[in-house]
Amino acid sequence: MDGPPGNDCCSICHCNFHIPHQANCSHWYCGNCILQVWNHGSSLRPCRCPLCRRHITLLVPSQASSQQMHNPEAYEILKKIEAYNRLFGSQSAGLSQRVQDLPFLLRRLFRELMDPQRSLPFVIKARLYLALISTAVYVLSPVDIIPEALFGILGLLDDVIIALTFFLHVGTLYRSTLLRRYGGSSN
Repeated sequence: MDGPPGNDCCSICHCNFHIPHQANCSHWYCGNCILQVWNHGSSLRPCRCPLCRRHITLLVPSQASSQQMHNPEAYEILKKIEAYNRLFGSQSAGLSQRVQDLPFLLRRLFRELMDPQRSLPFVIKARLYLALISTAVYVLSPVDIIPEALFGILGLLDDVIIALTFFLHVGTLYRSTLLRRYGGSSN
């Protein structure tokens, strides 16, 4: 599913989605509606999601929206979304923001890996698989920084930290891919 749920509507205009975009909090909005929310507030800060109040630092168009570039209205909205992503998508976010974005990024990444019509760049796939293999080898190996045999359940702490680091790394890799794809070039 690369679009909003079929029985859903934009929570800003309460109409069917027009040029739908998914925010990094996983909520869907019309491209023009979320831009109006941003324009209504400070243009120097990312807008907040009208539903969950999280900062929106990345807007990803649905596949159908991306294919509407020939439509002048859609083209204008998509260019404004690219500008928004360039402004706020690469801002350094705190650890809590990165952890909150993980479900959105990992869900999209998994769908993209499973879809044969989409493909990630080879370098991104190679880094992803290398990180996955390294994490699996560390977690499954008997050699640990904090051995479970001596510290019991606390010994699992290093494994949890390594797994969290892996997910954060993969999320950051995929976020940078989405930014390159939907943030346009800065020239």
